Amino acid sequence: MSKPLLGIRVLELGQLIAGPFAAKMLAEFGADVIKVEPPGTGDPLRKWRLLHDGTSVWWAAQSRNKRSLSLDLKTPEAQDVIRKLVESTDVLIENFKPGMLEQWGLDWDALHKINPRLVMLRVSGYGQTGPYRDRPGFGVIGEAMGGLRHLSGEPGRTPVRVGVSIGDSLSALHGVIGVLLALRARDEHGGEGQMIDVALYESVFNMMESLLPEHSVFDAVRQPAGSSLPGIAPSNAYCCADGKYALIAGNGDSIFRRLMAAIGRDDLGDDPALAHNDGRVRQVGRIDDAIREWTGKHRLDEVLDLLNQARIPAGKIYDIADIAADPHYQARDMLLDAELDDGTPVKLPGIVPKLSKTPGSVERPAPRLGQHTDEILSSLGIADATRDQWRARNII
Repeated sequence: MSKPLLGIRVLELGQLIAGPFAAKMLAEFGADVIKVEPPGTGDPLRKWRLLHDGTSVWWAAQSRNKRSLSLDLKTPEAQDVIRKLVESTDVLIENFKPGMLEQWGLDWDALHKINPRLVMLRVSGYGQTGPYRDRPGFGVIGEAMGGLRHLSGEPGRTPVRVGVSIGDSLSALHGVIGVLLALRARDEHGGEGQMIDVALYESVFNMMESLLPEHSVFDAVRQPAGSSLPGIAPSNAYCCADGKYALIAGNGDSIFRRLMAAIGRDDLGDDPALAHNDGRVRQVGRIDDAIREWTGKHRLDEVLDLLNQARIPAGKIYDIADIAADPHYQARDMLLDAELDDGTPVKLPGIVPKLSKTPGSVERPAPRLGQHTDEILSSLGIADATRDQWRARNII
């Protein structure tokens, strides 16, 4: 069957992670994504992290299925190209600092007049309104303001980052949800598009579970708890005899009883005071000590085998080498074989979510800078001679 977004054109004006990650997901499910990059340099992500032959291997994952159009958006000619493209565009994605598109005459009101069906996703640090809107904001700042950084790390130590740019990625996911909702509303309720305002800090804050109601009702301020899950017990990382850690989540009532039986502590499993989560939380130190005493006598693989047999949620801490060798990742098509420009083999992450009838796929590799510029501009009726002049002036 055809992909669910086949026939949807997306114009990506963003760079780095938040906007481009959203466009990547739409492209995997059939959208025609035109990525606009500045001539000469391209998206800065091309130079982030580890480079192969001058280009980040991250680029191969982030920009697959896209077409690259090089344009200097600061020039009137490039701005006119965007306006022409908008005439036949369903979704425009941007993650510039608020006000930048307005300076270029490419603001929402102007583009909406050109194409009333347009859906526009705007991702920024603090949103398009409010007293902080003009502040520069990256994912790490959004993670801090959204409450995540405060909870990350060990009690009494410097708060740590998660390890990836999770604020950007969460914003991208919220952006994709917004785009799909807006397309549904457009196509079912009158045909008019709308603007979607996604703020990095709000995307993180939306994941903060019970923090706000707990503070509102109890004046509670949750603190970092290391590897444990505060208020839910038992759920922690437990050191094994070989120095490796097992993650064990025995926090369901029946699971807790099975866990205690598996570690030879039926006295705890049968204790009425520990029958439910609230009682276990009050004695979480006693429970954790019992589990640690047991794991400390067994290697990690032994612990996991025993707990899996007992139907206890348990696992190890994976690094990327573990992931790359894991048979479950392979069986679920989460490790895709691809090639870089020079033919070098590369593994890329699989596609999520997995749809049973209209799954996503990789149809084209990440583009070279400006690879599709002539193709796209020609389709707009821009003559070869004009393109040659623009190229000489570094407009494209």
